[in-house]
Amino acid sequence: MNNIAFLLQAIAWPLVLLIAWFLGELAHERWRVPRVSTYVAVGLLGGLVNLPGLTTDIQGLPFLANVALSLVLFELGYRINLRWFRHNPWVLALGVVESAITFGAIYVVTGFFALPEDQRLIIAALSVSASPAGVVRVANELRSAGQVTERVLHLCAINCLMAVAALKLVIGYWYLSTSGDLVLAAFGSIHVLLTSVAVGGLLGVAVPWLLRLRSTPERGVTVVFALSVLLLTTAAFGFRLSPLLAALSFGIVARERRVHLTNAQRDFGTAGDLLSVFLFVYIASLLEWATVGAGLLLGLTLIAVRGASKAVCNVAAARLSGITERKGLLTGLALTPMSAFAILLLDQSRLYGFEPAAQVLAAIAAMMLLQELLGPVVTQRALMAAQETHVTKE
Repeated sequence: MNNIAFLLQAIAWPLVLLIAWFLGELAHERWRVPRVSTYVAVGLLGGLVNLPGLTTDIQGLPFLANVALSLVLFELGYRINLRWFRHNPWVLALGVVESAITFGAIYVVTGFFALPEDQRLIIAALSVSASPAGVVRVANELRSAGQVTERVLHLCAINCLMAVAALKLVIGYWYLSTSGDLVLAAFGSIHVLLTSVAVGGLLGVAVPWLLRLRSTPERGVTVVFALSVLLLTTAAFGFRLSPLLAALSFGIVARERRVHLTNAQRDFGTAGDLLSVFLFVYIASLLEWATVGAGLLLGLTLIAVRGASKAVCNVAAARLSGITERKGLLTGLALTPMSAFAILLLDQSRLYGFEPAAQVLAAIAAMMLLQELLGPVVTQRALMAAQETHVTKE
């Protein structure tokens, strides 16, 4: 009997990932369901039946998930064109203002649910973010390109930067209020933010310089960038920095250094596809079903307020930033996914000793579940409605 239990635990992750990939391809082919939504559904079901091996007690899983998301964040950063912000500063202003309004709106609404102050601040910070894993994967899956797609990617990057900054400041405030140590509070926020960006930017300068020293084939460029992201994630964990912020900064600076990735290299090939399946199954398996029902009303309220905030801000600024109100609405809707990025931010904060992280994840479990399942679908339909995908053209 013990041998059977050990065998089930040993093969659980490979078996679940294989099932998730197969069902993802099947659902996408028959019903055009985004693959990542199916991966999430499999992870949720695996957690529901308490499948042996789908547990956070297995060492290395959080690190592997951060590597998977860091690859996506590098690609997102690599698709950011800083010159566009100079030519159209309204997009940058929109991203910052919309993040601030979303933070404020969520903070006010959570006050009606008798949540502690620190939890309200954390939920508000997380709600600012949009999931790069969900947005980028869906955009690549649809081969989407155009005005709305580029706007969504750039706003997603701004949202991620603002969310990390807000969460780190909240963590610093928590350390200050609990310990009274100003140095510890500063170390937990400002130091982490600046050092993460600096390390990612430094690697973004160094790696393109090394690639120019010799002729490197396209496949080699992809391998070098993937290994660099792995190095960056490992260093970030070792120095207690933010691997997600560092990877995003790495991608942005590397793009500015003019080392080009072709369309075929997006998603980092087969290895990227495998890590993507793992990431969404893992994220879904972290949610506890027992906490979903208790926080259902809170979850639905937060989704409605967050969605309205992003949609209204994008519609209001549409003309100023050079698009129609319809495209502004579609842009706001496409930013719906948030779970993968938010959950990993919380999980990373928990590993670094931030105690309220586990309580917050339990409080917003319903929100995360619905966002994980339906968020990618909303993004897919918004991009298709914008007529920027190969699906629409065909």
